[in-house]
Formats: sequence, C-alpha cells, structure tokens
Amino acid sequence: MKALRGMDILGNIAILKFSDKASLREKKKIAEKILKHNKSIKTIVEKTGKFSGRLRKQKTRWLAGEKTKEVLYRENGCVFRFNVDETYFSSRLSGERKEIASKIKKGESVLVMFSGVNPYGIVIAKNSKARKVCSIEINKEASKYARLNVELNKLKDSVEIIQGDVKKIVKVISKKQSLKSCLVNVNGIWKSVKILSVSKKRVYDNGQVIPRKFDVIVMPRPQLKDSFLGEAFSLSKSGKRGTRIFYYDFCKNDEIESVIEKIKQEAKKSGKKIKIINKKVAGEIASYKVRLRVDFKVL
Repeated sequence: MKALRGMDILGNIAILKFSDKASLREKKKIAEKILKHNKSIKTIVEKTGKFSGRLRKQKTRWLAGEKTKEVLYRENGCVFRFNVDETYFSSRLSGERKEIASKIKKGESVLVMFSGVNPYGIVIAKNSKARKVCSIEINKEASKYARLNVELNKLKDSVEIIQGDVKKIVKVISKKQSLKSCLVNVNGIWKSVKILSVSKKRVYDNGQVIPRKFDVIVMPRPQLKDSFLGEAFSLSKSGKRGTRIFYYDFCKNDEIESVIEKIKQEAKKSGKKIKIINKKVAGEIASYKVRLRVDFKVL
C-alpha cells in the first residue's frame, strides 16, 4: 500500500491520506482492505483538505463502509460524538488533555478557550475535582456537539458551553457588557437566543453562574495571528492564588524562546506579572513546525 501516506482512526471512522499519484480506484481498494481487517472501523474517508479558517473545518471524501461523517470516539474515560468535516478534533492530544486534567486542583474554576466539541473541558471535568468548567467556541456546529457530549458524559452540572467569539464573550464576563445571542438547546431544538445576562456582581449563562475570574485557563489555540493573551489576562487572578494558564502556540524549534518573550510582553501590556512554570513540545505539525505548550502563572 505505497499509495497510503497516513491514517488516523477516530472511533468508527478512519481518515486516510494518499500520495498525489494514487487513483480513486486504488484508494477504494485500499479502503476496502482496511475495512475487512478492522472490524471496529465502520467508515473510511479520504482527507482532501486541511483544517482551515476560524471555524477549523476540513474536507473529506467517502471511500468505503457506512456513508457517515459522524464519529463516536472514546478517550480518558469519556465519550465524544462529532462530525469530522464540520468540527476540529485531534486524538493525538489525548495525552495532553489527561496531563492537564491531572494538574487541576479540587474546587478550581477552569476556562477553556477555542474548545471545539469540548474534549479538554470534558476530560478535565471527568478526571479532576474541578468546581466548574466553562468552555467557549465560535463554531456553532462544534458547540452543538459540545453540548451533546456534556450530556453523554453526564456533566451538565459542572460543564458550561458558551457559543460565540472569544473576544466578545470575554467582554461580557469581564466588563459587564451584554451579549445578544448564543446557541442553546430549547426543548431539544437548537436555537440562537440570548443566554448571557449580567447583574452587578455576576454573569449568568442560561441560569448558571459564570465566574468573572478563573483559577485555570486552557488555551488550545488554533493557528491564528492573535495570541488572545490579553483576553486571558482580563479573566485572571493575581497573587498567591494567581491563575495558571496553559497556552498553546505553533513555531519552529528555534523560535520557542521568542514565543515565551511574546507571552511576557503581552503580560506587561495587561499590567500583569507572570512566572513561567514549564515549556513543552506537545507534538510536531510538520518537519519544521511544532505545537508548543507554555505553562505559566499570573503573580
């Protein structure tokens, strides 16, 4: 199978990558062979486009098996359902999610930005004693699946999904502004309605109290120019119990120190002091680019 360049298995679906010279007939033949020898795989698709845009969507083409793009996937004692074309999900970050969950202390409030179908938030809620996990995602389809995944994992009391732009949502939480609409489930039907309301002291999301400051902020950030660190600092605590932030970025191996310097400069702009706790290469994106995680604390 020289034409096959790579394969990712997400629950019942296998996503294949082929060489440019592979014919459709050859691709389908390989797909049928994989189906025959892997009973847990029900559908095989070909990856025809990379994840792109603010909504992080990709393109795939069905090759064999059941004609579906919906996945049922399990990891770290959790179950997830999502569409491989309409939402972003990486099984390769399973270890990352478990590691961060292990760092959450009892009673802490956690914010997950760019949460997608909410693998970080759900793994944290399921594998730690966090008091509250709030997740923000701009993609409506991903938010729909995130809410479904909260229900599947029986975490409705501890996990809150907020659909919308991170910048706008953070303004609601930190500056007592109002938000016109978000996606919510009303009697089983997904509707765009106003769910964030603000009193003098608290922010409410569909009746649930949202913290104005968080103990932990997780930023599994997509490849965007904006760092969104200013938004994170506006929701952070200072002092002995200062907020811990897990920040993801993408860079070349020789640019790691530049990323750390950027974080320090953003902290300075926000009037914050920070302490770098750890830096970790959390995977390779290409031969020349890595996913970097920087853990730091607001002082």
